[in-house]
Amino acid sequence: MPEIRLKNLTKRFGKTIAVDNLDLVIQEGEFVTLLGPSGCGKTTTLRMIAGLETPSEGEIYIDETCVFSSEEGIDISPDKRNVGFLFQNYALWPHMTVYKNISFGLENLKWDKKKIKIRVEELLNMLRIAEYGDRYPSELSGGQQQRVAIARTLATGPKILFMDEPLSNLDAKLRMEMRTELKRLHMETDSTFVYVTHDQLEAMTLSTKICLLDEGLLQQFAPPLDIYHNPSNHFVADFVGSPNINILEARGNNVNLDEIKLDSGSLEFLFAPTTSSVNIRSNQKLLLGIRPEDIEITDKGDIQGKVYSTLPSGMETIVKIDVNNIILTCVVFGGVDFEMGTNVKIAFKSENNVLFDRVSKLNIASGRLM
Repeated sequence: MPEIRLKNLTKRFGKTIAVDNLDLVIQEGEFVTLLGPSGCGKTTTLRMIAGLETPSEGEIYIDETCVFSSEEGIDISPDKRNVGFLFQNYALWPHMTVYKNISFGLENLKWDKKKIKIRVEELLNMLRIAEYGDRYPSELSGGQQQRVAIARTLATGPKILFMDEPLSNLDAKLRMEMRTELKRLHMETDSTFVYVTHDQLEAMTLSTKICLLDEGLLQQFAPPLDIYHNPSNHFVADFVGSPNINILEARGNNVNLDEIKLDSGSLEFLFAPTTSSVNIRSNQKLLLGIRPEDIEITDKGDIQGKVYSTLPSGMETIVKIDVNNIILTCVVFGGVDFEMGTNVKIAFKSENNVLFDRVSKLNIASGRLM
């Protein structure tokens, strides 16, 4: 299995910088998701690694082989990089059966007929579509077509599988099923997967690591739960998580080495860093991030609020609470609902609240609120 290394990778379209000086190492066997808003450079990055887009500057290594170097004038074609690419629209041959769609590439490579039959049947079983081998794409559901496209891409045994928003054309139920299948497939094939999506839930549930981009710049590259609990900056914290993190503007002052006083106008807190001691400038402008699941509605709470709105879904209810004209979002798990306008008390129950500098937007510390 190969390692992918990107060194100072840059892509310009005229005066627009799509990818800006990206350094990244994707270890063998990882499932790495390139995540970010539209236009952040994630698809461009994927296409440059695959050889479908020529970088403006930098180097790309796959399995210690340099496949692109702007300085050395190296640019190995996609077909010689031993990678597979799964497109958003599946691109199945409509006039060929499922079996022929999968075997077509192998036939072009002059594989022996017996070996082709063994390989195709292996993939049909792996993707759980063995009973559809004689059908045509038009006779399959979207999820089944997706599995055929994956089988066809895996047929030649590529070292790396690239996927560019492959589930975006499916409905919500099928997307959930295919996420399960992709995660199982990654484990069974032990291949390196590089996946593009703007859906942070897909990234969180599928990835071993997330590469989060914004305006062509790398914001954070880490395992999903590390990104969720320890975001490197305000953008990362706000982009990852559903419902969104609560962000409060505040001014901070040191009380001592273990506590910071936060004043957000109508609310005051003591913030106790749990990562390390933090030295705050006098009256420093800060942003306080509190995840919705870390706000608890409880009679033991010491902050009074009023229910602003509720969104029950059965498994959980998203509740917005008005606390002195500050709207806080919390999540209550279970089939619970609240009447709008009801007075409630809240408490903060986590040590994973995050403090950001309001100017640099960088993470200063994690800690608990008192």
